[in-house]
Amino acid sequence: MANAKTIMVQREPVEHKGKMYTNYFVKGTVRGQAVKVRLTPPDFGGLAVLDIVFNGGNEAELALKPYEITDANTGKVVKGNSFAARDVGPNGEVYECKLKPFRASDKNLLDMLLNGM
Repeated sequence: MANAKTIMVQREPVEHKGKMYTNYFVKGTVRGQAVKVRLTPPDFGGLAVLDIVFNGGNEAELALKPYEITDANTGKVVKGNSFAARDVGPNGEVYECKLKPFRASDKNLLDMLLNGM
């Protein structure tokens, strides 16, 4: 992590059944335990976009975008964050790709990690 407020998305190549893939994840500590939270783009095409964002590197900033949705029928407000990998180019241009937790347990861990910041 670059500082206490910045979480970095990392990537690493992995081999599965003879094919090479890339895993995207963030690392942190929750209640003294090291955690690794897997992330994925929302669709298969996002992998090419992530290659552009990472630009040959292995880290990009995790961008948080808060949202708030009000149910018109009940008035109940749901709050949360959407996520993206972000990199800023040398001339200030922003490259970004949406991400989502890989599994429900990754969503839980990511929430715990963010609440501990």
